[in-house]
Amino acid sequence: MSNPYDVVRQFEAALAEYTGAPYVVSTTSCTAALMLACAWEMIGKSFHVSNVFVIPRYTYVGVPMSIIHAKGYVGFKEEEWVGEYQLEPFPIWDCARWLRADMYRAGQMMCLSLHHSKHCGISTHGGAILHDNAEADAWLRRARYDGRAEGVAPKDDTGIIRGWHCYMTPPAAAEGLLRLSCLPRHNDPLPWGPGTNSDYADLSQMEIFK
Repeated sequence: MSNPYDVVRQFEAALAEYTGAPYVVSTTSCTAALMLACAWEMIGKSFHVSNVFVIPRYTYVGVPMSIIHAKGYVGFKEEEWVGEYQLEPFPIWDCARWLRADMYRAGQMMCLSLHHSKHCGISTHGGAILHDNAEADAWLRRARYDGRAEGVAPKDDTGIIRGWHCYMTPPAAAEGLLRLSCLPRHNDPLPWGPGTNSDYADLSQMEIFK
């Protein structure tokens, strides 16, 4: 009997081909993808001036939550963004509102939303990290799978790390594979902001992020 999780790898390979990314790690959501990317950067935070991730004050509330859960700190900036923005000064991008062909930028971690309201439109939810770091890839795959190695029983896994339960399921991957095969190579960024019924609040004014 074939392994049903093979379809997850097939979807990741198809997304890599579509976006031009050397590696793709699928997750349950863009929020989870951002949390994992931030957690990876926190491991090597000695290379950075601080552990503060600076984001636009108008964005989805899950973004600063992801930073906090990765044990980082949140800073806010004034930025009118379209489709994507960087979590400065780190090489992490929230690309939840813009999926298109050949989008990958070398040296970056670009986090996608595959939610039903986004370009790929998986009916439940999904996310992914586009990147080009082999060491990070091994860590991210464990981290999304409760810190475990895929295919190894916990009692036999001697390398368990800090992780989260946020791996993509085979049904979501199978639907994503089908939808991706029909997705145009060019897609306009999804709109938000004044006049588009945006639900984004000014996060810098929320007590939890002060």
